[in-house]
Amino acid sequence: MPELPDITIYMEHLESRIVGQVLEKVEIAKPFVLRTFDPPLSDMVGVTVRGVRRMGKRIVLEMDGERFIVIHLMIAGRLRWRAPTAKLPPKGSILAKLVFATGVLVLTEAGTTRRASIHLVRGEDALRQFDRGGLEVMSASLAEFSVRLRSENHTLKRALADPRLFSGIGNAYSDEILHRARLSPVMLTRRIRDEDVERLFDATRATLEEWTSRLRADAGKNFPEKVTAFHEEMAVHGRFGEPCRVCGAPVQRIRYASNETNYCARCQTGGRLLADRALSRLLGKDWPKSIDDIE
Repeated sequence: MPELPDITIYMEHLESRIVGQVLEKVEIAKPFVLRTFDPPLSDMVGVTVRGVRRMGKRIVLEMDGERFIVIHLMIAGRLRWRAPTAKLPPKGSILAKLVFATGVLVLTEAGTTRRASIHLVRGEDALRQFDRGGLEVMSASLAEFSVRLRSENHTLKRALADPRLFSGIGNAYSDEILHRARLSPVMLTRRIRDEDVERLFDATRATLEEWTSRLRADAGKNFPEKVTAFHEEMAVHGRFGEPCRVCGAPVQRIRYASNETNYCARCQTGGRLLADRALSRLLGKDWPKSIDDIE
């Protein structure tokens, strides 16, 4: 799922292409993607885009007359930009098209899950329903971060990725943040020491800032086309079994449902292997307890 760095780069490129432009046409290719329509779709046509904002992992197009188009990409949704006469993405992947004089903004989604969505909203009061309340870490103080982190008793991994607690952070960047902070993903938030909170705060800001800069440089002047949760330069996320970039130990994982946590046992858990619910249950007493048992 695109997270804060990816959404930020999308927004920067949208601002330069569509702010001040009139939305000339909207085509909904897959009806399921349009979840609410007050105002109706026809009321958006011929209206000027006045701004672009982020609400968590959602992108909001601000239209004249306090009308908003709220786009949630979810896991497999992506935005594409095409010049007016350029070839569009494959027809089967297209969910919707927003046509401007400067080009076409295309919402696509890979696979068959179909979770991406568009909401049409009238007024700031109605827009607030999409605000999950997460803290914006890049503009927050250490004290605000500490209070929010300890407000509920969760694992650090779950807390960072909870949109009610922190805005724009998901599965990928929470792995990278915790590795940089050298903290276990399963440490409980109400047991964390003050010095570790400060380290986590610094790591969160540094990771998000670094990856936003990386993605901005990668895109350059081109609209970002290769938005993914997996980057070769990442320290641990998506790198199970590969060597940790800091200590060289093999990156480990915890799998649950459709999610996966990647971590380095030597850097983050004092060498202890965290139990994978499925695999550790299968292996029972043969489950290795330390990274030294498998190296």
